[in-house]
Amino acid sequence: MLTLIARDVRIAWASGGIVNALAFFLLVTILFPFAVGPDTALLARIGGGVIWAAALLAALMPVERLIGPDMDSGVLDQLALRGLSMPSVAAAKIVAHWLGFGPPLMLAAVVAAGLLGLDAATLGAVELGLLIGTPGLAALAVATAALVTGLRGAGSVAGLVMLPLAVPLLIFGAGSLDGGMGAVKLLGAVSLLLLAGAPFVAGAAMRAGME
Repeated sequence: MLTLIARDVRIAWASGGIVNALAFFLLVTILFPFAVGPDTALLARIGGGVIWAAALLAALMPVERLIGPDMDSGVLDQLALRGLSMPSVAAAKIVAHWLGFGPPLMLAAVVAAGLLGLDAATLGAVELGLLIGTPGLAALAVATAALVTGLRGAGSVAGLVMLPLAVPLLIFGAGSLDGGMGAVKLLGAVSLLLLAGAPFVAGAAMRAGME
């Protein structure tokens, strides 16, 4: 499992998918002030929500490479022949995707917070929310990737599947910025629920795709 995790993290960086997602994340946060104007007070008030929305959109970018290439090249068949269950493979891919996407996104959020003029307290709340919410986002991305692999226009379909399911993460993540511990607890609950269910959903989808 550790070998599979290390392999997926290495591929994520080598393929440039993570770099593209982070570049997209920063580009959204850079362009947003041009849309709302140079009102620094307004940007500081809504900046945390902007970071969460940008993070959600950036999470869509690597979805097509999470399962599809391994399905097409027969890697999943080889893992199955070695006795690995598909839910365990999916769990390894969730861990690898989070390691490649979550911490770099949290670092990029520091840059985005500077661009949006967020204060230290708001940045701390954003980072705490991302630490809690990005594992759930990674689980949702892997499950979505498994469900849409092999479909025509998989990238577009992935957006239609993933974005509605990620709305609770966005709501409670943005809500946690107001300092409400209730929103933080609900964000954690949603993230844990996704982490618990996604490996089985993704595993079943991968098994169906291999048959």
